[in-house]
Amino acid sequence: MANSEISTKPYLLRALYEWCVDNGYTPHLAVKVDSRSQVPSEYVRNGEITLNVSPSAVHKLQMGNELIEFSARFAGVARQISVPVPCVYALYARETGHGMTFDVDAPKSAVQTDGEKEPGGKVGPSNEAGPALAGPTAAPASVPTAAPTEPTKPTGGKPQLRRIK
Repeated sequence: MANSEISTKPYLLRALYEWCVDNGYTPHLAVKVDSRSQVPSEYVRNGEITLNVSPSAVHKLQMGNELIEFSARFAGVARQISVPVPCVYALYARETGHGMTFDVDAPKSAVQTDGEKEPGGKVGPSNEAGPALAGPTAAPASVPTAAPTEPTKPTGGKPQLRRIK
């Protein structure tokens, strides 16, 4: 991929979001939080947060190619949220769990400050349990990482395509 080529990830996130909304589902973003993320730290669990991004839960949602930004209320307090697209590891419908997972591919400069990644660092794909807590409204305790009939398998760095119904 050329350096100037834009990732497909922000386009897929926008399409999945639109699909959720069009079908009356509640879209949720699962995010690996890092130093670039602007989220309420009291809702971050194990370096992750799940955010309800439905039109009724957020205000002024902007899903750009680099950042997802919006304002939302947490415990009645309005907060400005900013999440780098590379930190999003899933977008799914709360009601069905259908959606898509992504690798978390943060730039090294944002993760590594001394030339080495911290042991158990916050960046990397999550194939285990999802976030433990939701943002503006309740969400499932975990995010499905694959369709129920298609378990996630290591691919040795090769992309894996999944059929989305």
